[in-house]
Amino acid sequence: MSYLLDKKLKRKKLSKIALIVVVFFVLFFFRAGVLRGLSVSAHFVFRPVLILGNNLGNKFGNLGAYFNSKKLLSLENETLKSKVSTDEAKISNYNSILDENNSLKATLGRVGENQNLILASILSKPNQSPYDTLIVDVGKNAGILVGQKVFAEGVVPIGKVGEVYQSSAKVILYSNPGEKTDVIVPGNVSMQVIGRGGGNFEMILPRDFVIAQGAEVVLPGIIPETVAIVQTILSDPRDSYQKALLVSPVNIFELKSVEVER
Repeated sequence: MSYLLDKKLKRKKLSKIALIVVVFFVLFFFRAGVLRGLSVSAHFVFRPVLILGNNLGNKFGNLGAYFNSKKLLSLENETLKSKVSTDEAKISNYNSILDENNSLKATLGRVGENQNLILASILSKPNQSPYDTLIVDVGKNAGILVGQKVFAEGVVPIGKVGEVYQSSAKVILYSNPGEKTDVIVPGNVSMQVIGRGGGNFEMILPRDFVIAQGAEVVLPGIIPETVAIVQTILSDPRDSYQKALLVSPVNIFELKSVEVER
């Protein structure tokens, strides 16, 4: 009995499979009319799914476009920043050259008024040479002698020639540590400034001597030539003297050329 029952079940399964195959072939050979009807039904069934898929696809597409656009904007921004930095560097360099050119023209104009000055380029600055000294590119070949005064910007005395070589010379600045220079302070009083290095000076004054901050001290002579400017006054009631701290009118570290007195 069990054998017969199994055989009937197998026959039913085979019949169903055969029926499915027949239906498939009928649909395949007559798909024009049948599939049109099925397409309508399929469209009705799958329309919400298709709409949802399209919407998701559009959103993900827009999202991808957003990130791509943001990345492009970021790259463009970095490119523009780099270009701006390059342009700023060029402008800064141009302004530096322009300032140097104007300064040189002004200096040459002042030197022209006083033909006793020789323009000299600085080969070594105080931060490259020991103490407050300069090495300039004129020497015996230009008639330079030891002791001649050296000026910055044609009018500010900053030192004197200490040593002379064939085509160069060493300039000892008045601010050289320990260097003593006679000066005239306001009130036509003779004093002495002592170099402290780096364009700085100090001056020892009597306790009751009055000198104002910002006062200029000059070299002795008919034409006043400012050597230093008073910055600070240091005093202690217990001392019989006071100390003035002074600074050169020019920044010796920024100089590129000087003028040597003939």
